[in-house]
Amino acid sequence: MKITVIGTGYVGLPTGVGLAELGNDVICLDIDESKINKLKNGELTIFEEGLDSLFEKHTQSGKVSFSTSFAESIPNADLVILAVGTPPHPITKEADMKYIKSAAESLAKHLNQYTVIAIKSTVPVNTGDAVENIIRRTNPTADFDVISLPEFLREGFAVQDFFNPDRIIVGANSKRAKNLIADLYLPFKDRCPILYVSRKSSETIKYASNAFLAMKIQYINEMADFCETSGADIYEVAKGMGLDSRIGAKFLVPGPGYGGFCFPKDTNAMAYMGKFNGIDLSLIETTIKSNERRKINMAKRILDMVSDIKNPTIAVLGSAFKGGTDDCRESPALQIIEIMLAHDVNIKLYDPEAMPNTKAILKDMITYCDSAYEAIGGADVLAILTDWQEFKSLDLEKIKVLMSRPQIADFRNMIDYELASQLGFEVKSIGRKI
Repeated sequence: MKITVIGTGYVGLPTGVGLAELGNDVICLDIDESKINKLKNGELTIFEEGLDSLFEKHTQSGKVSFSTSFAESIPNADLVILAVGTPPHPITKEADMKYIKSAAESLAKHLNQYTVIAIKSTVPVNTGDAVENIIRRTNPTADFDVISLPEFLREGFAVQDFFNPDRIIVGANSKRAKNLIADLYLPFKDRCPILYVSRKSSETIKYASNAFLAMKIQYINEMADFCETSGADIYEVAKGMGLDSRIGAKFLVPGPGYGGFCFPKDTNAMAYMGKFNGIDLSLIETTIKSNERRKINMAKRILDMVSDIKNPTIAVLGSAFKGGTDDCRESPALQIIEIMLAHDVNIKLYDPEAMPNTKAILKDMITYCDSAYEAIGGADVLAILTDWQEFKSLDLEKIKVLMSRPQIADFRNMIDYELASQLGFEVKSIGRKI
């Protein structure tokens, strides 16, 4: 099948490379010329575990190519996938549809055969109708169907999730479009459920899923706070909860709050859609507010550990919103750093993959380090804010020698707590006491 993927970000690029692995010929289209030039030269523009080898394999074989031209990329495509951004509006927080609408208008001009337009971006209900109207207005003779094909890729695990999906949701209102998608996903027919629903239901499923997962994260974080004061252990509590098949163990992991591009954006957009439709979505609205308070509380916990020191130095490990990705958008780590910077502190930072993105956001407000130990040297407190696996193997004895004071705020529960206690560290963790 000939496929064009519009958008080469954290959804579009893994999707394009994954579809090539399934045997399709894929063009990844983006209007960002500098990004496309890098991709053409074999340079990945995002970090995602496992993406590099597949990218190299299929760019060299020619199964994946890159373009900035709609005229070159659309006419021969059987399937066009929209994977462009839908960022939150700065005031209302609703999903901004300008990139979707622009892409729809641009691609419409070049449709010259039957083509399925699949919206993979997370979009409000009725977006499929809007895209269909734009294409028909721009190219009245076009032969096409618009479907909803939401993505469920976790950043850091996007490649793994592409090939091992829990389910595939297809919002299609025509049999012709359903048949094309059935052919596309034939390799998954016996591996996961493929659910065909109406386009509007599909658009709702993605928002409902992300909002529910955000609530689940906030819930376990609140339980973690309770465990810290009651003496219970959040991991024992979460394990006991997760064994209930009605609840499940996934996303019952405490931390500094949910972040990334999807959950904050989608919960806000869902709350806006509720208000727009006159529906009280109070659980989602409370989740949003509670998650914002959590990051303030996390920053306060760290600052309390150095409240007796003038101009304290804080070592921060991690700026990406989670391990396995270099994405810093809506990162709890960065938000905590920004809150602390409002106080008289010095911050030294290390992240194994996200330093370029971090520098673009924080500029010269902090000190950037080339290793965890460089960041830790001379620090009055160490704050672990991203769950990179390499932070689990930190040498605590070496850290104690390097630090001015043996204090750790481990908000990803990464270190060996028993050893840290034996070495005399003061440790603040999430959901349990030492």
